[in-house]
Amino acid sequence: MLLLVSTFLSTAIEALRVIGGDMTVVLGGTTILPCKLIDAEDTVIQISWQKEPQTDNFLTILSATGPLFLNGHDKRFQFIGNFADNNGSLQLSNIKLTDEATYTCIFTLFPSGNVQTEIHLNLLVPPVTSLKDNRPTLGTEEVSLATCMAAASKPPAKVQWLTGTLGEKVRPTNNVTQHANGTTTTVSTLFGVPTREINHHLVKCVVTSAAMSKEESLPFTIQIYFSPIEVTISKRSEDSFECVTEANPKAAFTWSRCSCLNEPDKPNKATFSSYQGCLSEQSMPQSTVRVEGATLQFLSMTSDLNGLYQCEASNLYGRKHSYMYVHVTSGACPACWTLFGLLLFMIAFGVAALWYSYKTGKCLRTEEDTRGERSKVPTSGSPEEEEEEAAADL
Repeated sequence: MLLLVSTFLSTAIEALRVIGGDMTVVLGGTTILPCKLIDAEDTVIQISWQKEPQTDNFLTILSATGPLFLNGHDKRFQFIGNFADNNGSLQLSNIKLTDEATYTCIFTLFPSGNVQTEIHLNLLVPPVTSLKDNRPTLGTEEVSLATCMAAASKPPAKVQWLTGTLGEKVRPTNNVTQHANGTTTTVSTLFGVPTREINHHLVKCVVTSAAMSKEESLPFTIQIYFSPIEVTISKRSEDSFECVTEANPKAAFTWSRCSCLNEPDKPNKATFSSYQGCLSEQSMPQSTVRVEGATLQFLSMTSDLNGLYQCEASNLYGRKHSYMYVHVTSGACPACWTLFGLLLFMIAFGVAALWYSYKTGKCLRTEEDTRGERSKVPTSGSPEEEEEEAAADL
């Protein structure tokens, strides 16, 4: 008799089915843990939920009382099934790493007993991406140029570099670290020789992961840092000069007027090599000199501007100087310009007066009139001299 009852119960339970299914969800998202009993003729007394590795129920649903949490209420779980329809499905929101597990849904029937199914909850964790400039300085040995990181991802993220025309001038290396919580961190470092040739080249770090809806591309412009290489002073106009250099980061410019070591009396290109830098800086006359960044402008070219001017280009990695000697032979003179204008006016007036007299005939005299207007002046000379004067008059 006992054998017949046991065989009957086993056949009845095998005919029952609980529909579930494994679920995959992204960290922080919401999912449904499906659980539904079909083909059941016996009465459902209770629906229970367990989570591995625990073997105790953490949630029970009764027809009379509804869902009941046994180890503290977790608001993230919500019963969305229907006891009358033999539907014990749960909704889980704001999913955490610790929620990844195998869940067991159990239907308790009378008189058949328990029927259950397992739901595996798989968690996807998108990586936290970052790109770091390793700030390499100009050199001849291979160093790390930049580091791209895909941190705490599940499953491991794939990191690669798109280097364009740089080709074999750079190379990547990858390192993967496994964490205790099941996530991994992938670090990819781009190596190369820090030359001016690869400076300012655009590369991209591309991160792909099953936890991401699409790949993420992180653009990066390679930066090779160096101090000002050579400083030159170029002439922009007759009274304006500009200080020019190449540096990374961009250089800041400082103009100063100074005295120097070994300053020659008449500087030229050959003697500039003997300058050793400023001994002391002299104040710039604001009324005659204007400085705007790299530009030095003289507002009036006067002899008091004569002297040595230094342009210093500097950044975090160093500084460099260049010099310019100014020598004005004659300064501007307002009084002299006034006198020069008066002189031009007088010359013009005299020419006009002569032209007027010529046109009106007031300057025309005949040779006879000229001789007739002469007056004889008595002299006390000898008779011979008087005779010579008379002859001259004739």
